[in-house]
Amino acid sequence: MQNIIDRFISYATIDTQSDPTSKSTPSTKKQWDLANKLVEELKAIGMKEVTIDENAYIMATLPSNVDHEVPTIGFISHFDTSPDFTGTNVKPQIIENYDGKDIILNAEQDIILSPDYFEDLHLYKGQTLITTDGTTLLGADDKAGICEIVSAMEHLINHPEIKHGKIRVGFTPDEEIGRGAHKFDVAKFGADWAYTMDGSQIGELEYENFNAAGAVVKVKGKIVHPGYAKGKMINSMYIAQEFINSLPRLETPEHTEGYEGFFHLCSMKGEVEETELEYIIRDHNRRHFEARKEVMQKLADDINEQYGRVVIEISIKDQYFNMKEKVEPVMHIVDIAEEAMKQLHIKPLIKAIRGGTDGSQLSYMGLPCPNIFAGGHNFHGRYEYVPVESMQKATQVICKIAELTALKK
Repeated sequence: MQNIIDRFISYATIDTQSDPTSKSTPSTKKQWDLANKLVEELKAIGMKEVTIDENAYIMATLPSNVDHEVPTIGFISHFDTSPDFTGTNVKPQIIENYDGKDIILNAEQDIILSPDYFEDLHLYKGQTLITTDGTTLLGADDKAGICEIVSAMEHLINHPEIKHGKIRVGFTPDEEIGRGAHKFDVAKFGADWAYTMDGSQIGELEYENFNAAGAVVKVKGKIVHPGYAKGKMINSMYIAQEFINSLPRLETPEHTEGYEGFFHLCSMKGEVEETELEYIIRDHNRRHFEARKEVMQKLADDINEQYGRVVIEISIKDQYFNMKEKVEPVMHIVDIAEEAMKQLHIKPLIKAIRGGTDGSQLSYMGLPCPNIFAGGHNFHGRYEYVPVESMQKATQVICKIAELTALKK
């Protein structure tokens, strides 16, 4: 346990926030700080073929220790943290033998992590939790995943009696801004399949995610002096409001769950002359996903027709697709992970991701890649925490998957 705690904290205290406005890879120079540390650590524990490329993508190999042919499997995590909340000067706090009550993260600012609000805390009574100090995110997304992969590789190296085939590990930048898989060299990685260690609650096993698109809606108006505006001014903000109100109000993130899709208005910038709306479109069902894009386009067309001129321009771009389509033909890779959890007395929680992972893009790049729990909760904010026991279990799941893969024909 202490080894995992020390390793995780050594990662969490390095600021690795990514930046969606940057055009470089990685998007921030500070991501190199952890990337270079990971390269040296992988070498130190005895991993082979440790490489880092010009974009900070890290790969390494644990050679097979069996004399028969075994599929090459991979484990992947990302080392950047979300730009949604500051990751500067992270000060993790360790709560031993959690008593199930409120955790004071920051007394001075009255920041409290309460099970009355975050009910999942009840699952971890009696366990050791790592939390923030209330002023930053923690970075368990996905430094917990990296910690688990490195710890698992170290365990397998130190215990050669555990039989396994060739294992590849990969650590990526910029996952939090949707670019983690963009420059991932699948051919170089050379695995038959892989798992991202990027889920949340213990037991999560996911091979379905949203189909995703982004939409930019630009609304054109006309500005004239408001005192003489009758019949002349066209206020783009009112037209934008009309567009917003014409979409289904209950098909938004705050009103949906499970397999329900949504339209999400992410940002709005406006003046009389021009207003810009940014949306994301999400749905697990591909047919419904395509229909949502058509709804937005038709709404723009109808408003343009109403005004007798082009007042709305809309651009819709696909971002990623549901990995289910690529994983279902090779469902044995999910079955192995499920069996590994059961053998470790972990109840598998197989469900659809209401989001996406690097694995969704990698699956469409030829590397089927389900997602496994890393243990953290309340990602991207001050209330983030991770139970150490969950990280231990995730480490064991990695080792067990490697072992079971070596036994399968």
